[in-house]
This record gives sequence, structure tokens and C-alpha cells, in this order.
Amino acid sequence: MAHPRQQRIDPAKIARGAKKGSPAARPKATAADWIAAARLRTLSLSIAPVALGSATASVAHGFDLTIALLCLAVAVLLQIGVNYANDYSDGVRGTDNFRVGPSRLTGSGAAKPKQVLIVALAFMAGGALAGVAVIVLSQHWWLFAVGAVALVAAWFYTGGKRPYGYYGLGEIVSFLFFGIVATVGTTFVQLDRVTPDTWVAAVAIGLFVAAVMLVNNLRDRQQDALAGKRTLSVLIGDRASRVLFAVLMLAPYGLLVFFTLFYPRATLVYFTLLAALPTVLIVLTAKTSREFILALKLTSLTALLFGLGLAAAIAF
Repeated sequence: MAHPRQQRIDPAKIARGAKKGSPAARPKATAADWIAAARLRTLSLSIAPVALGSATASVAHGFDLTIALLCLAVAVLLQIGVNYANDYSDGVRGTDNFRVGPSRLTGSGAAKPKQVLIVALAFMAGGALAGVAVIVLSQHWWLFAVGAVALVAAWFYTGGKRPYGYYGLGEIVSFLFFGIVATVGTTFVQLDRVTPDTWVAAVAIGLFVAAVMLVNNLRDRQQDALAGKRTLSVLIGDRASRVLFAVLMLAPYGLLVFFTLFYPRATLVYFTLLAALPTVLIVLTAKTSREFILALKLTSLTALLFGLGLAAAIAF
């Protein structure tokens, strides 16, 4: 393995090469490539929190379908925007030249950085507009500040001079925004208050969100270290990352006990362990990138099944 300094890539050099029509810029991205770059399987992390927040609002007789759908639009559009922004930022830095997962639009040269950036900002703008609609309908004007912070967090995950995703904070921030803020916020704008159910559900789904982020970074741990990207997995090491993943995946089932006390159907959500337990086993024993990619897909699926299952148990 070459020394990190020998493998460091100059982003400016990459950009100049792409402009000259170098091989790195070919073949051009297809529609399928752009769809893949949106990373649709990660949308479970947007759908589940909104479903849970709406369910806890519903059981307290505060459900509003229009606002719920707008909250879903905010979460989904921001998630896609973050995915494209991550593609852009890691690509222009040269970080993706070390990755072992699926190729990226910017890093592979299949799309010009400016194109990816425009698409990222367009989705973020769409999420912001949906958020404005939510605020107008709910009349909670102070939420403009929350929305502004969410947009800043979305961009600076891998964007800017000091992205927090490069300093081991990705899992924590994702837990807060795609877990706590998304779930609690969805309930609050419909119900005008937050119930204990909402807080417990928010923590549970937030743990899954952090698990998805962690297994993704665990897969790229060695390559991220070479690129100077100090994710949580890079900072705490391989073994600790695997153990932490297991904790994040299984802890929500401990919180699920709370819901079984009040909603009998919540017991059925334990069937999602049929997906969670094999996922944990794969991560604890994985040796190849393919195994980690499979674990990533299963983690996203488990989060979706858990979130929707628990939402149904609460609402119905």
C-alpha cells in the first residue's frame, strides 16, 4: 500500500483533466447513474421518522395529512440533496479516489462537479420550500431558525473548509437531525406539542440512522484514513466500530418495550429482528466490501420496517 502522501489527489488537477476530456471524465453519466447517486435506499431514513412523528400526532388526535406530506417532502428532498452534495464535496476533494463502494458522479468524472452541485442545491431548495409551507400552515415562525440550521448541517457534512463529517461527527449529527428533529418536528407542527411517545420513537429511529452512517463509514474506513477523512470509524478503529454498530442496531428493540406497554401490536415489530440480527452478524464478521454493502442495505431496510411497523402499531 502506498504512503498517504503518495496517493493524495489534487482536486484542481482532476477538474482540469475533466475539462480537457480526459478518460476520467468518460463515460458520461446516464439517467441511471444520476438516480443511483441519489442513493434511494437511504430514503428509509427520511420516511421512517416522518411516519413515526405522524403516528404519535395521530394517536393524540392531531394528525394533518397535508402537513405530514409536506414534512415527508422536506425530509426526502433534503436527504437526496445531502447525498448529491456529499458526492460533489468528496469528489472535488479527491476523497472518492480512495473509496471501495459504488462509484460517484464527481469522483469518477462521469459528471462535471458544477452539474452535481446544481442538482444538490436544487433538491435542498425544494426541501426548503416545503419547509416554508409547513411553517406557514403551522404558524410556528421560529421554525425558520431550525430550518436554517438543518440546511447548514446538510451542506457542511462534507462541504466547506472544515466539514464535520471529516471529524467524527457524522453519526451524531445524523442522529439529531434525521432522528430527533425529523420525528419530533413532524409531531410538533401537527399537534402543537410533543408527546413522550414521540421522544422515545425519535431516539429509536435515530439510533438506526446512526447505524446506517456507521456501517457506511466502516466499509470505507481504511480508504477514508488515506484520504484524510477522519470519520468516527477511523477514530475509534475497526473492532470498536463493529461493536458500536451492534449496539446501535439492537438498542431500539430495548426502547420498543416502552411501546408494547401501551400498544399491543407493537410486539409484532420484534419480527424485524429477523433482518436486524443477521445484519449485526454480517458486520461483526465482514471481511469484504461486498459484505459491508449488503449490511448497509439491510440496515436501511430494517430501519424502514421498524419505523413503519411501529408507526402502524401506534396509529392503528
